[in-house]
Amino acid sequence: MKHHHFILNKPHGYLSQFVVNGKKKKKHKLLGELFDFPEGTMAIGRLDRDSEGLLLLTTDGKVSYDILSNKFEKEYYVQVDGIITKEAIEQLQRGVEIGFEGKKYTSKSCKAKLIEAPTNLPIENRKIRDERHGPTSWASITLTEGKYRQVRKMTAAVGFPTLRLVRVRIGDITLQLNSGEVVEVEKLL
Repeated sequence: MKHHHFILNKPHGYLSQFVVNGKKKKKHKLLGELFDFPEGTMAIGRLDRDSEGLLLLTTDGKVSYDILSNKFEKEYYVQVDGIITKEAIEQLQRGVEIGFEGKKYTSKSCKAKLIEAPTNLPIENRKIRDERHGPTSWASITLTEGKYRQVRKMTAAVGFPTLRLVRVRIGDITLQLNSGEVVEVEKLL
């Protein structure tokens, strides 16, 4: 059986899934609205509804398992509330205590650095707080793990809540598509 692999720039407001069970089904935008994916396509990892950026999809469960392992770095650009401090960056690098499944968990050490506001990530169809409500800044955070809303929890734990989160890299694959754009590729990583 020939497997299919896709790279997608997930727009803000979409769920990283194809089906929603339950009564709220009509309120959610799903990946299948962006492209006619073949049956059996699955998102490799997820980005929550409010997050955007690089999402890999495949029909091959083995490829999905390999990419979800801790072998590959996942890099995120994060816009935070306030001007993030050197101390907060150092805390992120060492690992911070966050809640996960009702328990306290210390994130593994990661790469984190202050970055200039990216100019290649336009915001479509939504408002991000403007400067009247106080300053914002951007950081790059690179992890090999990826638990539920982990990056958001990490920035909040060091006192700088996330306003916008964009995954820009998984392994050697970087985000090079416009929002909502999908491309089929011969193989992933």
